[in-house]
Amino acid sequence: MPVDDSCAESQCVPSGGQFRLNVALLLERDDGRIFVAERVDRNGAWQFPQGGVDKGESLGDALQREVEEEIGLVPESYRVIEKRGGYRYTFPNGHRKKDDFKGQEQTYFRCLLTGDDCAIDLNRSKPEFSRYQWIEPADFDIEWLPEFKRAVYTSVFEDFYGIAL
Repeated sequence: MPVDDSCAESQCVPSGGQFRLNVALLLERDDGRIFVAERVDRNGAWQFPQGGVDKGESLGDALQREVEEEIGLVPESYRVIEKRGGYRYTFPNGHRKKDDFKGQEQTYFRCLLTGDDCAIDLNRSKPEFSRYQWIEPADFDIEWLPEFKRAVYTSVFEDFYGIAL
């Protein structure tokens, strides 16, 4: 099922290529609770599924690939409600990633889980998460995140949920 990810080229490609394009999933249930998962490599670090956009890949295609790779959900298991982009963070010194980008520019997709959460499967070939939970958006703890990601999450919660973290 294709995701509508139309946007002007200037909105989709960061200037100068210094920021890696990235997509992130805000997955909600009908009761308004959101999905957060604990990173397998950092106990107590909870976040949303997210990942980089490959060369030649649309934002929607990247979302579908990342969601299936990280939590096992196929596109038929969720529906995009809205998306917003332009959220940027810079990697701290010594933490540059892939292709020497200085940070990431994220587009967040707010999605509704359309099936049962038993379709979520963290037992992937390269697991990124050890467990997950459903929480009220207001219960997200900014302390779960490294300092360099906090401003983005603060903006995301304000923009999507009207909540100040």
